[in-house]
Amino acid sequence: MNILVINGPNLNLLGSRHPEIYGNETLEQLMNWLETTPEGKEHTFRFYQSNHEGNIIDCIHDNREWMQGLIINAGAFTHYSYSIRDAIEAVGISAVEVHISDIKNRESFRKVSVLEDVCLGQVYGLGKLSYLEGLKILINKE
Repeated sequence: MNILVINGPNLNLLGSRHPEIYGNETLEQLMNWLETTPEGKEHTFRFYQSNHEGNIIDCIHDNREWMQGLIINAGAFTHYSYSIRDAIEAVGISAVEVHISDIKNRESFRKVSVLEDVCLGQVYGLGKLSYLEGLKILINKE
């Protein structure tokens, strides 16, 4: 399966931004780990990170013919980006929303996801394992 993994704003700072919440691994280390897990080795990945909403939308559009699944950690865009939500819905690809931290037990604004209803599922609070669980949801959908 061809899987696009999108990481949104501030995730380029993984490893240095609030390691007590997000861990010590960099985004590159996390993505390399996902690709080399037993589940990941069976699939082809493209990884993308942007701090800009429009670039994320363009990435979803540009990969619509290639991808068969989407794992997205939209960061703060999760809580208010109807444009990203609409892009996911428009391409008609199976998607899973993931978060490293437990968004349901943080600030009240983080408890809201405008993406959740256009995704197969939402995984949060498992650290990097959230990405692996998201991958498993896509695999089981296949």
